[in-house]
Amino acid sequence: MDKTRNALNEFGMMDEFAAGDSPIHRLNATAKLLCTVSYILVVMSFGKYSLSALSVMILWPVLLFQLSGIPMGACFYKLRMILPLVMAVGLFNPFFDRGIMLTLWGIGISGGVVSMLTLMLKGILCLMASFLLAATTPFDSICASLSKLHVPGTLVTLFLLTYRYIGVLGRELAIMSDAYHLRAPGQKGIHVSAWGSFLGQLLLRSMDRAQELYSSMLLRGYHKHFHYAPTRPFRWKDFFFLFSGISFFLLFRMVDVASILGSLFVSVR
Repeated sequence: MDKTRNALNEFGMMDEFAAGDSPIHRLNATAKLLCTVSYILVVMSFGKYSLSALSVMILWPVLLFQLSGIPMGACFYKLRMILPLVMAVGLFNPFFDRGIMLTLWGIGISGGVVSMLTLMLKGILCLMASFLLAATTPFDSICASLSKLHVPGTLVTLFLLTYRYIGVLGRELAIMSDAYHLRAPGQKGIHVSAWGSFLGQLLLRSMDRAQELYSSMLLRGYHKHFHYAPTRPFRWKDFFFLFSGISFFLLFRMVDVASILGSLFVSVR
């Protein structure tokens, strides 16, 4: 019960973050969406051994965290269930790529270790960028931007309804958990023998609730397309943000800034 309530509260905090007021929050949603997609594409384009070049890309999300006023710890806390999966993507690379690629303090580091760290860093950077987009932009505005970019309306509607229905499903789950624990006081969790009936009842309640929601949408004039609230106009600040972001990504993709800075530091020493 408490876990369900906490999950709902955490989910609601994303809407609270998106309702903030900062230079990043006030930007046009389309500019932020395009910039985020460009960042993810550039990050994923780095080679599997380009760990030093990729590490510089962390400057962009760190800058946005500072400008938006969102604590970076909140990102890693909310993504704590996904991060282990991301970290496990290249976990077996060291066993397949054992060739020594570099030596640090007398310790040989194989290419598999470098590629594993590169894959992990790619996943973390992509999650940070996605979190920043969701935490600084209302989901309705994101869906409106997708519509303006000519994404199929069926997909946009599916994204919006899925996002909105998560809270409804969570509340139904919390109500059923309360009812179960009132009938089984002192029991920790839900007994395995009740899992089947519990999930079946949750499915039936969810279907009934979904039908009620759809009927309400039809009564309010829904005809396969949503009429989104007016979005912020595309101003010169939004263009500057988009242009500077893409320029930043392309510069750090084509130039290994980390190696250049490292060589300068070594030469000075």
